[in-house]
Amino acid sequence: MTNEQSADVAIIGGGPAGYVAAIRATQLGGKVILVEKDKLGGVCLNVGCIPTKALIRSCEIFSLIQRADEFGLKVENSEINLKKLMERKKRIVGRLVGGVEYLLKKNKVQWIKGEAKILNSSTIQVKGDDEQEIKAKNIIIATGSYPSSIPLPGADEDVLINSTEALDIRNIPENLLIVGAGAIGVEFAYIYSILGSKVTIVEMLPRILPTEDAEVSEKLKEIMEKRKIKIFTQSTLASVKKEGENYSGLIKTPGGKEVIVLEKILVSIGRKPNSENLGLEKIGVETDEKGWIKVNSNMQTSTPNIYAAGDIVGGYLLAHVAYMEGEVAAENAMGEESKINYAAVPRFICSIPELAAVGLTEDEAKKKGFRVKVGRYPFMANGKAIVYGEREGMVKIVCDAKTKEILGVHILGPQATDLILEGVLAINLESTTQEIIDTVHPHPALGEAIREAALDAEGRALHM
Repeated sequence: MTNEQSADVAIIGGGPAGYVAAIRATQLGGKVILVEKDKLGGVCLNVGCIPTKALIRSCEIFSLIQRADEFGLKVENSEINLKKLMERKKRIVGRLVGGVEYLLKKNKVQWIKGEAKILNSSTIQVKGDDEQEIKAKNIIIATGSYPSSIPLPGADEDVLINSTEALDIRNIPENLLIVGAGAIGVEFAYIYSILGSKVTIVEMLPRILPTEDAEVSEKLKEIMEKRKIKIFTQSTLASVKKEGENYSGLIKTPGGKEVIVLEKILVSIGRKPNSENLGLEKIGVETDEKGWIKVNSNMQTSTPNIYAAGDIVGGYLLAHVAYMEGEVAAENAMGEESKINYAAVPRFICSIPELAAVGLTEDEAKKKGFRVKVGRYPFMANGKAIVYGEREGMVKIVCDAKTKEILGVHILGPQATDLILEGVLAINLESTTQEIIDTVHPHPALGEAIREAALDAEGRALHM
């Protein structure tokens, strides 16, 4: 027998977009039902940014211990306890997943565990422990994405892993090949290299992190290579061959061919939308050719009472964007008028040092027709960075030469993911370099590098 329930808003997916949308809709007085077939928190919390950053933090500390002598300290017999490292990651994830469940209960959001299918524009069928139907005035789709894969001749399931599997580390491979040098590939390169793997990255485009500022991404490549991570750009993995216990990979490079020994291959070439089997075609919800749901600036689909948010709409596949999109979708579903400002979206890579950016790269600004001025400041000249022993990297500000409006901020250095917030506010408020200069920055602090980069853009750097 089918159970029937009603709601003002029914949400499919309990990741960052879905659970935030649920909370926001209840804040606005709505009765909300959230459907999630697996764990709350989605990819980011369970098999994405949180567990990845937990591992990177352990790697940062281990890397710092290896440099203890630089700080006048003596540390002997430091080693990686992989079991405890993984237990810590699991504990962090469990605590945060429990926190999401608590927030839903606190805000009186009903959570149904099961698989959802949209029957019509106001009805969702849920198959779980029993079958249910939800009648909803509005529906928000927040079903997320999953890792892409590519055919690799000669590679079998024993050698291939994706980003989800790469987080469940049971043995550290002696040789790891990473296909794809985007954010995920670069982060895993650091994790595994610090844990002891010999890491090689293959990227078919001319540089790593191809969507980031060229100067900054090239600087990070130099730092990675200095740390013994081998990087092939404009290259492809042509084939894989099993040889005894291990495998060999044939890499096609601009200079010819190269054969490398490998134990595991991490495929990190992007993600695909979880839009299949939802019943979208029956209710007129439009998707692009790859399956990403099309939405307007209100997160509204082509079916007026159905909204979508998070990875499922493509664009920025970032949890903090999903949060905002979830809020916007909920507010519009509840009769508010809300939009998101994509011009001021921060993006970051938890490499060592970190890379974070917001706004336009130098090349993008020039292509858009701006007369560009650039200001730079190296962390090797920053007092706090020297104290920390983290002198690699720089701050780069891209601005309009005429109006001085800040168009982009790019940071490669310690705590870049926290420092970038000043750049986000600057772009969101359409600030100028002079307004950054007029803001008193604390000393000694890493953030002084941002003001110095703004000064450099005006041709008046003080500490360089």
